[in-house]
Amino acid sequence: MDEKMDLLSTEQNNSDTLQIDRSSTLEMMELINRADQTVPMAVSCAVPRIAEAVDRIAERLGEGGRLLYIGAGTSGRLGVLDASECVPTYGTPPGMVAGIIAGGEQALVESIEGIEDSEEDGVSDIVRNRVCAKDVVVGIAASGRTPYVLAAIREALARGALTVGICNTADSKLSQIVDIPIEVVTGAEVVMGSTRMKAGTAQKLVLNMLSTGTMIKLGRVYQNYMVDLLANNQKLQARAVRIIRLIAGVEQAAAEHALEEANGQVKVAILTLLTGMEAKEAGAALSRHRGVLRAVLESAQK
Repeated sequence: MDEKMDLLSTEQNNSDTLQIDRSSTLEMMELINRADQTVPMAVSCAVPRIAEAVDRIAERLGEGGRLLYIGAGTSGRLGVLDASECVPTYGTPPGMVAGIIAGGEQALVESIEGIEDSEEDGVSDIVRNRVCAKDVVVGIAASGRTPYVLAAIREALARGALTVGICNTADSKLSQIVDIPIEVVTGAEVVMGSTRMKAGTAQKLVLNMLSTGTMIKLGRVYQNYMVDLLANNQKLQARAVRIIRLIAGVEQAAAEHALEEANGQVKVAILTLLTGMEAKEAGAALSRHRGVLRAVLESAQK
């Protein structure tokens, strides 16, 4: 038995929920909800570190690097989730943002918890993904001491990658070795040690901030619109048309026509409507300005 677990804040007993098994269902839900309300405040304490990470991640991705999340269990699944949503939401090229989970795809749908102890697998997953000095590797571990994650981070550091650590304990092993430690201390869980709860919620919030902030910095958001989304289903098609309508101030039919002429590229469609450019010309202008719509519009006004 690992006696050091007794010292982890994520493994403490929550005195507020000691009688939860005797509570009514309504009381149970109220206890869980009250506990969850503490998470955003814990995240707020880490905002300066999160901002630092966003700036440095955006810099690396802007130069052709990748953002790779790595974790085991719940932490790994949350990383894969955040990465997978970047493609439809922000039109990121395949592989620009990716999630690596201990145990591979099988671990996404079933528990393979023992794999988190494998340092060898942590190293091999970094090697297999050809991590290099241009990349950013974000290790995620509630305890901040998962052997798989620690080994992966050490290998990433040896390859010159920028490393970020997301954990839910103070002064963790993970924080001690990464370039940018993000510690969100969420404390005792409603069910002792169930870090898929508050700790997992905190990790999800931080990952949302990292990816969203990075995409904004890279110009994949204009105002607060996701202008790089891939309109590859009916919902996203409708959202793309609505974004074009709202930004360009045109009717539905004009927005639909512009999107079709732009071959589904929202930013190109917006430019054709706002500047009178042809679709090909708008695409070239975006290329000259690294895909940043605001930069093209500002240049056109000069």
